[in-house]
Amino acid sequence: MLRLVRATTCSLAILSALTLDAFAGQVQQYPWVYAPPPGMSVVAGRPANGLQLQARFRVNPTFLRQVVRVATSERAGTIVVDTRQHFLYFMLGEGKALRYGIGTAKTGFEWSGTHRITNKREWPDWTPPAEMLKRRPGLPRHMEGGENNPLGARALYIGSTLYRIHGTNEPWTIGGDVSSGCIRMTNDDVIDLFARVQIGTKVIVL
Repeated sequence: MLRLVRATTCSLAILSALTLDAFAGQVQQYPWVYAPPPGMSVVAGRPANGLQLQARFRVNPTFLRQVVRVATSERAGTIVVDTRQHFLYFMLGEGKALRYGIGTAKTGFEWSGTHRITNKREWPDWTPPAEMLKRRPGLPRHMEGGENNPLGARALYIGSTLYRIHGTNEPWTIGGDVSSGCIRMTNDDVIDLFARVQIGTKVIVL
């Protein structure tokens, strides 16, 4: 068993190094597309937290998925999104919640309200709404789901709004005001949340 663990760890390290080498080449060739913002950089060393093993970028530990104590009357299974603090809480009951770091709306795109999850999609397609195309006419009219899709690995559709809780291929944006109203999560986190959430789940956006 020990040999298997060591072999697996070695394989992961080799795969990580190859991925980082390829990614570093892309950064040099297309810095305006792939480079993270100032203060964040590609890392090849050992992650500081086990949840960072699959991340290309170091994430502020504050925004790593973790169980926390909460004071709330909301039932287990409810989602509460605190846009000011950049946290999404999935209520577990008994005064506990699973807390995720999120990216939230840019200034001018904030919103709040209580809704229900009305749909769930794995590797969703993306069709930018008309309002977004007016602001950014260079966007594609439609994009198939996949690793390069801005909606990431999963999407949870919020009520009859245009907004979603979805993954992102820009994990360094977690903890910032970066979207046009949608709630961003790392792909690892949105996959975890997706498995816990049912159609009809209550969502409170603060």
